[in-house]
Amino acid sequence: MGRAPVQGSDGIEDALLRLLAGHAASATPCALATVVRTEAPTSAHPGDKAVITADGTLHGWIGGSCSEPLVRREALLAIADGLPRLVRIRPDPNVSETRNGNELTVATTCPSGGALDIFIDPQLPKPMLLVFGGSPAARMLVRLGADLGYRAVAVHAGGTASDFPGADQLIDDLAGVSSVPSGAEVWVVVATMGHYDEEALAAALQLGDADVALVASERRANAVFAVLRSQGIPEAEIERVRSPAGGTRGRGGTQEEIALHALDEIVELRRARLNAARTLQPAAVTGFATDPVCGMTVDVSDSRYQREWHGQALHFCCSGCREAFDAEPERYAAAVH
Repeated sequence: MGRAPVQGSDGIEDALLRLLAGHAASATPCALATVVRTEAPTSAHPGDKAVITADGTLHGWIGGSCSEPLVRREALLAIADGLPRLVRIRPDPNVSETRNGNELTVATTCPSGGALDIFIDPQLPKPMLLVFGGSPAARMLVRLGADLGYRAVAVHAGGTASDFPGADQLIDDLAGVSSVPSGAEVWVVVATMGHYDEEALAAALQLGDADVALVASERRANAVFAVLRSQGIPEAEIERVRSPAGGTRGRGGTQEEIALHALDEIVELRRARLNAARTLQPAAVTGFATDPVCGMTVDVSDSRYQREWHGQALHFCCSGCREAFDAEPERYAAAVH
């Protein structure tokens, strides 16, 4: 985690565009940071850009050591909660960090004295909706999912593209499910309706991070689960399966209505996850600390200036800040806590 080597200035923007395109193609999240305003003195200029990958590496240029760790930290938060944010760095005699919605203002005593506004925009892949089966409910799920912005993937043994108009992808062999990238946000609905239910669920449960739902009656679901147990699939894995999908037990309805209920449940569950992620605070992103003297963010992994104080490890951006702390530790105690 850190800063990647930067090419010559003529190639930086092209390299960043290629990096963004590559992450989009592989459904890998990242964030784009753009300098939108500066006040001299600063080494950054409006329009300077950087891509921050999910491991915290920064590619490009958005300023030097005063801004880089802070932007990397906020980019990781943006990747986690899916929200863009504006980061303002201001010179000030008093250190502070203030959040107002999606705006963060950091007041710092950094001697450089410049000011920066940086917009951070998360670049997140579409959530994947993996639908097993060729039933009318499965086909409707694919159509609705695509319309709602999901990457709709139909999984149906022997299926053809014409069976699933609007699908982003067709997997016509259960073995092909293994091609789903690990770490992707995946929502699975098995709507095979008695046709290869067990095989479909076994394939879906191989996707360890996926949310898995089964369209089936309680009796049918129990029979499917019994078969999976006999095949040696752990109980903890079987308990991952939500059934009936969409809470349709006893509600009846057409195949199309079943599909609607199943997708509505996914939308609600996903919204709850996003709302939980949006309560994250900077402390939730490990590997960073705040210099108690100047207020700047410090990357702990390559911090050169450290001090232990009352059992707590402190990190400083430079030797000057460490020396200032050593001279008057009580003055900066509030910032430490």
